[in-house]
Amino acid sequence: MQTSAPEARTPPPDARQQLGRDGEAAARAALRAHGYVILAERFRVAHGEIDIVARDDATLVFVEVKTRRDDAFGGGSAAVTWRKQRTIVRVAEACLARSRLHHLPCRFDVVTVDWPPGEAPRTEIFRGAFDAR
Repeated sequence: MQTSAPEARTPPPDARQQLGRDGEAAARAALRAHGYVILAERFRVAHGEIDIVARDDATLVFVEVKTRRDDAFGGGSAAVTWRKQRTIVRVAEACLARSRLHHLPCRFDVVTVDWPPGEAPRTEIFRGAFDAR
């Protein structure tokens, strides 16, 4: 009798990770509703990740998504600290280099998703939330 090895499976996301994924889906829907075209999701390099890369007319937009059940820690936009901004800028530079899109104007947006338990998500887009200084 032969036995087969169990299939390797990716563990299911924990509740926090699932909230983040669901928040990113809500953010993509909100961005599309405002005319953005989604180019990439979860763009990763060795030193970080950008949640969404999109185009808004002729502008390339790097989007950080913050999803919260409540504002106990200051809400989603408060979580985009100067350190997080610096990481996003570095990842954006890597994205531009890899895709050879340095000639396009760029912007950094933040989308907050407030999603209290049992309610529909509320999204807010902060265009030009920070600069690449």
